[in-house]
Amino acid sequence: MPSSDKDTIYIDIDDEITGIIDKLQGSKGKVVALVLPKRATVFQSIVNMKLLKRAADAGKKNAVLITSEAGLLPLAGMAGVHVAKTLNSKPEIPLAPGGMDDAVESIGEDGQELDTPPDPKQTVGALADKEAAPKPPTDGVETLMLDADDIPPEDLKKAGADGKSFEPPAGAKKPKNKKLKVPNFERFRLLLILGAALLILLIIGFIFANATLPKATITIKTNATNVDANFNMILSTGATSLDPSSNTIPAKLAQQQKTYTANEVTTGQKNNGNKASGSVILTATESSLQPPQDVPAGTGLSANGLTYITQNDTKFPHNGNNNGGSISYTADPTQVVAQTAGASSNGASTFTVAGRSDVTGQVSQAIAGGTDSIVQTVNQNDINNAKAKITVNSNSVQQYLQNQLQQSGYYVITSTYQPGTPAVTTSANVGDAANTVTVTETVTYTEFGVHQSDLNTLIDNNVNGQINTTKQSILTTGLDKAVFNVNSSTSTGAQIAFTTVAVAGPQLNVASIKQEAEGQKTGALQTQLQNNPDVTGVTVKLSPFWISTVPSNMSRITVNIAKPTTTAKAGSNASSP
Repeated sequence: MPSSDKDTIYIDIDDEITGIIDKLQGSKGKVVALVLPKRATVFQSIVNMKLLKRAADAGKKNAVLITSEAGLLPLAGMAGVHVAKTLNSKPEIPLAPGGMDDAVESIGEDGQELDTPPDPKQTVGALADKEAAPKPPTDGVETLMLDADDIPPEDLKKAGADGKSFEPPAGAKKPKNKKLKVPNFERFRLLLILGAALLILLIIGFIFANATLPKATITIKTNATNVDANFNMILSTGATSLDPSSNTIPAKLAQQQKTYTANEVTTGQKNNGNKASGSVILTATESSLQPPQDVPAGTGLSANGLTYITQNDTKFPHNGNNNGGSISYTADPTQVVAQTAGASSNGASTFTVAGRSDVTGQVSQAIAGGTDSIVQTVNQNDINNAKAKITVNSNSVQQYLQNQLQQSGYYVITSTYQPGTPAVTTSANVGDAANTVTVTETVTYTEFGVHQSDLNTLIDNNVNGQINTTKQSILTTGLDKAVFNVNSSTSTGAQIAFTTVAVAGPQLNVASIKQEAEGQKTGALQTQLQNNPDVTGVTVKLSPFWISTVPSNMSRITVNIAKPTTTAKAGSNASSP
């Protein structure tokens, strides 16, 4: 029989019967030797012995207790559990306390008794290699009693005080053999934790719903009117306070410098080879006896579409040769050098002189020595192409300037945002030898900001000049919809035309309305606000739907003054509500 049909399990002194049963059931061997420690208290109970026996039978395993403690033998005999002193000793079922039986009970792999007792010389391992004939079924089913508390009082006297040697009374009804079920306390604890967490979430959700979700929107209709506000103002970084007489308002300038670069492969070419050189004899032909003018140094001679530069002044002799009506004057040889390098300048023989139709030239010393050495150079198109590649992200710059002003407590006038003139530099100039050229642009961006309180003061002054201040007040300044047109701008300020539409109407204090509305019912609040003769209608909306009163937090209350339907005429100082 393979070694997998036998197994050895070592029991710890602290192991419980349920843990031992789990180890037994988890074993793959058909014969399982349980090596017990000294004073193994877990098996000093007949109940635990029978539980072990029941689990072994249910799993079709033979459990053998390896122990030398004499106190466990009677209990093992009562439960029908095999015992051996060592792993190499013969396993046998000890005699029960009720009587002596010379026959040795043997158990096969299927839990049935063997007709033939095992060989006394057999070890625990040998026991697993022998098949036993099944034992005929008995009339009754073995009774499993889990605790001494379940033993009847009259029968408890027959056993020890701890019920270790209890024997069920004769004729007692024996329950059917059922597999032992141990309660899953881990699952119960997990459900308990989940339930507690759910309860906490519900409490938090309730608090959040009633503390942060409630909102109230109060819309008040009045006989308010629109008032156009138009004026010019001056932004000045040098001003320290508002000057209402000139509408000069202190301003702050925010700026950021950005550098952008782009590269371009050069497309120009230049020949850095040697220039050809030699000498030329110039001849001037005149129709009179008047000697020809000299050819100064630096004069260009042309040959085969190429230009050669004279290196010295050429003087013609005073006496010429008469060639039948014309006189030829031949000068001494003149040194020339090709204007450009290259081998193509070699070999020129006949020359003309720029601006001198009367002068021709013939090679005196061969024009030679020109060589080629072509290199890439920068041309203007290369620089222009590099500029076109530069990408400017002005949105991020403007956002940076706005954040800079807002963090300092200023109201941003976005129309003053302006990029400066780019300062352009190049890594090489036109004509320079280079494989690539880099173009760099440096731009300084600026934007102005002012204090919002100063703007509101200027708006109030302009609007108050158009309404009857004894009956009306400014409900909204219209700053959120204002238009700023920049007329001119410098590094120290700007001149701006300001335009907006303010709202004037009954004197309603929004802060007081919010304070009075806290905690009120919808109907009571509407009645209270409509007592004002200048109020024509009130609407109160609460959210979420289960809220029945206005929140007690002013920050959760919004008061809207309905838009007016009429517009006051500019300069009208007696408009009535």
